[in-house]
Amino acid sequence: MTSFDHSLFNHKKYTPFKPVAIENRTWPDNTITKAPIWSSVDLRDGNQALVEPMTVEQKKQFFALLVDVGFKEIEVGFPAASQLDFDFVRWLIEENQVPDDVYIQVLTQARPELIARTYESLKGAKKAIVHVYNSTSTTQREQVFRMDKEGIKQIAVNGAKCVKEHAEQHPETEWVFQYSPESFTGTEIDYAVEVVDAVADIWQPTPDNKIIINLPATVEVSTPNCYADQIEYFCRHVKQRDSMIVSLHTHNDRGCGVAAAELGVMAGADRIEGTLLGNGERTGNMDIVTMAMNIYSQGIDPELALGDMDRIISVVQACTLLQVHPRHPYAGELVFTAFSGSHQDAIKKCLANQTDDKPWDVAYLPIDPRDVGRSYQEVIRVNSQSGKGGVAYTLEQEYGLALPRWLQVEFSPIVQQFAEKDGGVVDAESMKNLFEASFMTGNTPYKLGKYDLAKDDVDTVHAELISHSSNTKITGHGNGALSAFSEALGKHFNMRVDIIQYQEHALTVGSDSQAIAYVQANIDGDRYNGVAIDNDIVSASIQALLATVNQKIAENKDAAVA
Repeated sequence: MTSFDHSLFNHKKYTPFKPVAIENRTWPDNTITKAPIWSSVDLRDGNQALVEPMTVEQKKQFFALLVDVGFKEIEVGFPAASQLDFDFVRWLIEENQVPDDVYIQVLTQARPELIARTYESLKGAKKAIVHVYNSTSTTQREQVFRMDKEGIKQIAVNGAKCVKEHAEQHPETEWVFQYSPESFTGTEIDYAVEVVDAVADIWQPTPDNKIIINLPATVEVSTPNCYADQIEYFCRHVKQRDSMIVSLHTHNDRGCGVAAAELGVMAGADRIEGTLLGNGERTGNMDIVTMAMNIYSQGIDPELALGDMDRIISVVQACTLLQVHPRHPYAGELVFTAFSGSHQDAIKKCLANQTDDKPWDVAYLPIDPRDVGRSYQEVIRVNSQSGKGGVAYTLEQEYGLALPRWLQVEFSPIVQQFAEKDGGVVDAESMKNLFEASFMTGNTPYKLGKYDLAKDDVDTVHAELISHSSNTKITGHGNGALSAFSEALGKHFNMRVDIIQYQEHALTVGSDSQAIAYVQANIDGDRYNGVAIDNDIVSASIQALLATVNQKIAENKDAAVA
């Protein structure tokens, strides 16, 4: 084994962050007692961090989710820098897609031609936040712009004047002005206050007509307590604090984006910008789901509807093409799952004592999984890793079935129950039969007949469902065949079908090889797993999704009989 040459790891080239000198800081004694104002930047900051930026259709889907979750301020793009963003903003306004109580927010640099283009995109908007910024940090001033402090401040002032002048030409819109000294954490704190005061002097806010001052940790350069000191110092020294909404926009370069935002609120901030599940530049933006659920776990209303976590995950994954980590706080597949025997025992005993009239107090579970749409069946699973591994290894070696981990977790208890009932070793053939009976139910009571897929801006599927008594035609639209088919099934059976997990692979090698598709779907709040094999992967995927719906239908019939 080659040892690591520690001499190559040169820590001396880094300069420690110099904390703000602040006396009698108050934030360590404060607690968060109410939700901040939330602003989602998924469609702008989150979108610009994607390998494949969202299409207009994906943006429409994401915007609808954000509205349903309850955001009243949504940054929808950088229209002066992107024609796609410009067109999306126009669609929102012209098609009357923005609820009356929602402000759409757009970002622009402090440059006259970009500000003019920004207002062009917003023509006819009912309510809008114009977010203008320029970088103020020492590094940016000296190395990027090569300007002194006065020159950088003048950029901010000129941008503020331009923003105000354009707004005055469109009094039919309710305007809110927002300014960010970008790279605030790398800016001398007194200079940041000076620049913001200069901008506020132009905009002339009042306590009844406030401006938003956003103080971004564009790059996280220190521990969260240092950021909190910067926020408290700013709030103490800025001239017109009572006429400002102080906003935070933290990034996660040190892994402390949520912690910095929470301490920043304790230090006096009013508003938080972030993204659902934390997508963003480099290591990501502040994760609104995590911070909101942290507040919720302390008995405070987060003022966001996060009870259907599966839908949130489904939309975010479909639009960003990024997978949610199984250990992601509150949202991950495994965050409420105990594999340890002692943990399982403690959870069982606490759940036995828990009643709806008692405060939540269950070992290892900071919140009730039901609050985010999960069930107790997902909490306590098979303890033996080798058990899951043995089942997966046997099916792959004997039949080429490479089960994804989430399906291994679901199938292992079924095999264990079978073994406990019948005794002895479960052989490969029995295991395969059990697998097919559990998940490959795409022919009962409905099987897939003919179908066709039309690909355009929106994919459309027309399909035939065949049962013992009738043939039925269904139609759906979506972002891909699976999304379109899920909509078609949902409309026909009056269900909501959200795809949570999907995986596929070839079973054999060659031009006539078959493909297998694995699908996990949330149907009206319950999870089902479907599997199908076909010569065509699209057909296999559709049949796998149909298998989940067949299970739901069968379950409903059984419940009706009972």
